[in-house]
Amino acid sequence: MDMKVAKKKLALKEKYKLLTRDLGWEPSYQKKDDIYPYIKYEGIKIHDWDKWEDPFRLTMDSYWKYQAEKERKFYAIIDAHAQNNGHLNITDARYLSALKIFLQAISPGEYAAGKGFARTGREFPGVGTQVACQMQSIDEIRHAQTQIHALSNYNKFYNGFHAFADARDRMWYCTLPRSFFDDAMSSGPFEFMIAIGFSFEYVLTNLLFVPFMSGAAYNGDMATVTFGFSAQSDEARHMTLGLECIKFMLEQDPDNLPIVQNWIDKWFWRGFRLLGVVGTMMDYMLPKRVMSWREAFEIYGIENGGALFNDLARYGIRPPRGWDDAGKALDHMSHQFMLALYQYNFGTAFHTDIPTEEDMAWLDKKYPTTFNKYYRPRWEHIRKLKEAGTPYKNMGLAKLCQTCQIPTVFTEPDDPTQLTIREVDYKGDKYHFCSEGCQHIFENEPEKYIQAVLPMPQLFQAPLSGDLVAWMNWVGLQNGKDNGDYFGSEDQKNFDAWRDLATRNV
Repeated sequence: MDMKVAKKKLALKEKYKLLTRDLGWEPSYQKKDDIYPYIKYEGIKIHDWDKWEDPFRLTMDSYWKYQAEKERKFYAIIDAHAQNNGHLNITDARYLSALKIFLQAISPGEYAAGKGFARTGREFPGVGTQVACQMQSIDEIRHAQTQIHALSNYNKFYNGFHAFADARDRMWYCTLPRSFFDDAMSSGPFEFMIAIGFSFEYVLTNLLFVPFMSGAAYNGDMATVTFGFSAQSDEARHMTLGLECIKFMLEQDPDNLPIVQNWIDKWFWRGFRLLGVVGTMMDYMLPKRVMSWREAFEIYGIENGGALFNDLARYGIRPPRGWDDAGKALDHMSHQFMLALYQYNFGTAFHTDIPTEEDMAWLDKKYPTTFNKYYRPRWEHIRKLKEAGTPYKNMGLAKLCQTCQIPTVFTEPDDPTQLTIREVDYKGDKYHFCSEGCQHIFENEPEKYIQAVLPMPQLFQAPLSGDLVAWMNWVGLQNGKDNGDYFGSEDQKNFDAWRDLATRNV
């Protein structure tokens, strides 16, 4: 008589292999080079795709269950936020400028990353990388959706949120993140993995989804905190995926080392320049601040990055080019970026304001060697101009960096009184750069960057032909509502009136 034998329960690793790796097959009637034409495009040599180690072994069924639980919690909280007039619980409507920039610059970047990973997954032959790219693609699209949903409640009450998609494509300060993602998405699959997995996830989102989200909580914004916390576990997986890809390439062939090092150099600097936006949000746009941009970068950039490069040193990787210059810029970059945004605030879909005495005392405390010496005098001069009825507005067009597309407002690493402007002559044309880092990136791939569409020159071309009103209509900017100073704006007046009604009996 046969005995019934209980079926052995598969271990997680065995189950994962059956549901992912064992679904792959070798092509029989098409050449692999024809199926995956881009895999050799960048010069990376891979000898064994089975050596790819997946950092998070999730099967698709467990992935959906895991994410669905987070979705239920997320929508329950933002629904409660909306029903309880959560938009009046924030400290001050000045804070909303940071959210407007987030929606215009960061959320479209999440969506672009989703598109990029969907494409990259198709270009990799390894099953492990295909599954990882599929999950990250879904993650990135979900992040964009949850961010848009969370911030849509503010769009019902305040200006500047309505045309975020147009701003991403057309607004001058949004070309910084847009050029970052366009650069990544027009790269080969391995470089894309470093651009997003290393630069965007490790360098950038560390500061976005930890200290900035803490700042959102500190300012009473539970909607933003909720989508930030919902994304944090995904971001941990994304960072690990990017680092795994770097190690995988380095372990496959020694010839990969100089290629990977060059990408790390490039994408560290591109990510650092993009971080200037985050630094400005943290230092200038949070009425109540948790920490400065400098403190955040020292923890999440220098300490974490130093540990990362110490780990990669065994493969021959050194700290990226520009690492020292980034350290020297910490005391200056957010102030210089904010001064640029203020002088051009007639052309921004968010409000800016002159720091109060309390704000400047905090900035002096966090930047004791630089703020009072270099930046307080400028803000005090700008305040005097406004009080005299002649506010400081720069109606000229800024010179833009050909690589990162930021106005050339930054200073020399060792001389904060001298603007950094680098020039390169290429094929009879002159190109400008905000730093040696951006110049070096251009010189490595000039044919790529000469194709960049810069927003300032576009203003003088058809169909706009220099018409500022036509430009505002084109970018979806409501003049007098979305732009200009915060104090005296419609957002300030409405917030103060609604907060007053919500806190007293009429």
